[in-house]
Amino acid sequence: MTDLRVIAGLLHNANKLVVAGHEMPDGDCVGSVRALGLALSRMGKDVTIALPDPVPEIFSFLPGVDEFVIGQEAFKGQYDFMVVLDCSVPERLGPLRALLGRPMTVVNIDHHVGSREFAHYNYISPSHAATAEIIQDLIGCLEIEVTSEIATCLYTGIVTDTGSFQYENTTPETHRRAASLMEQGASSVWINLMINEQKPLINLLVLENALKSLELSSCGRVAWVSVERDMLDCLNAKDENTDGLIGYIRSIRGVEVAIFFREISSHLYKVGFRSKEIVDVNRLASLFGGGGHVRAAGCVVNGDLESLQTKIVSEALKLIEETKRDLQAQYERHSQCTETARDDLS
Repeated sequence: MTDLRVIAGLLHNANKLVVAGHEMPDGDCVGSVRALGLALSRMGKDVTIALPDPVPEIFSFLPGVDEFVIGQEAFKGQYDFMVVLDCSVPERLGPLRALLGRPMTVVNIDHHVGSREFAHYNYISPSHAATAEIIQDLIGCLEIEVTSEIATCLYTGIVTDTGSFQYENTTPETHRRAASLMEQGASSVWINLMINEQKPLINLLVLENALKSLELSSCGRVAWVSVERDMLDCLNAKDENTDGLIGYIRSIRGVEVAIFFREISSHLYKVGFRSKEIVDVNRLASLFGGGGHVRAAGCVVNGDLESLQTKIVSEALKLIEETKRDLQAQYERHSQCTETARDDLS
């Protein structure tokens, strides 16, 4: 893995840069690309921020996101350097993936488990709660002042990828980073208001309809919902209006794994996985060609919805049982070691 100080040196020597993020950008993606773009601009660099899909309305409060170029528009520019952020595999760049074939230096910075090293220089650190945390470190290496705008973008990235500091990837270091960003001008109250208290009405209408498809396994440990393309079209809703839906499913008492099936096109589904306490859903997603984090992952699959649900739910149940057996075995080994230690002392 390339040292961040090496990447900082490369950025100092670059002139015309494109900073890119993944399709269906989330808060970490949007906040990270914008924060790095702002920092590079302060260095006098010519910077273009490019995304495969438009910025979701919920993040429109971030400074300058209306200046991003979307999809094919990015090909109009000439660049000598590309930075890819929060993108575990090149496929997630969507149409922007074609930029990787241009004769320029490419750096990949990410925090996902199992992220692929597809660039000339790669910095992948799953120990970071968000890519925004890595960008916070990189800006430090660049010795650029963190303005209130940069701090706001980085804080947004961290707060969204930690579920407003509710997920287990939240550590004492995460809070220290957030505190530092608040001292540098990020308003936690305002950012929380923008992200969590300004949901469009259409989101609730999508949720209402999605809940009609809610199913639970007989043991109550797995719950799943689906959203069909026809339903979104009928409501005049966008894909982004499904954001947060899976969280409601995971919050059901007794549920360990929540699964969300969203139809992309005929017989093509994006599947989201969330777990509550013990299951590594990255392992579940990897069975179907996807990936992500321990408690949040996803994949894209082809097939009939009912067949896909049967197969994926079955694998989720198997993984729950396997995880329980592993935890029991660990407990028994720990108990044996404790008893042995007591015997040795006596």
